Amino acid sequence: QVHLVESGGGVVQPGGSLRLSCAASGSFLRINDMGWYRQAPGEQREVVAAITSGGIPVYADSAKGRFTISRDNAKYTVYLQMNSLKPEDTAVYYCNADVRTWSRNTFALWGQGTLVTVSS
Repeated sequence: QVHLVESGGGVVQPGGSLRLSCAASGSFLRINDMGWYRQAPGEQREVVAAITSGGIPVYADSAKGRFTISRDNAKYTVYLQMNSLKPEDTAVYYCNADVRTWSRNTFALWGQGTLVTVSS
């Protein structure tokens, strides 16, 4: 069994900051790409940022200049530092990881989601 556990969501005022964390646990060979997605009420899930195992990040246009994705491979953990938050950033944020199993299979794993609310 492999799990992703997210933390760091909450309520913040516009212009504020939050840092999300997502740690993988269980038995696996390797974690490849990791990423953060979000889903606002009534909207489809969308990618926010992703990062390769080598640390190369990519960002959605909405996240560029405000959010920073990073990872600690020794801890199998990915982070999302969110600054200058806006009300439109309000959503459930999901962690995603590309997991390589001991049997050399690969599958996409999702966390349970953490709610971020930006409101005054």
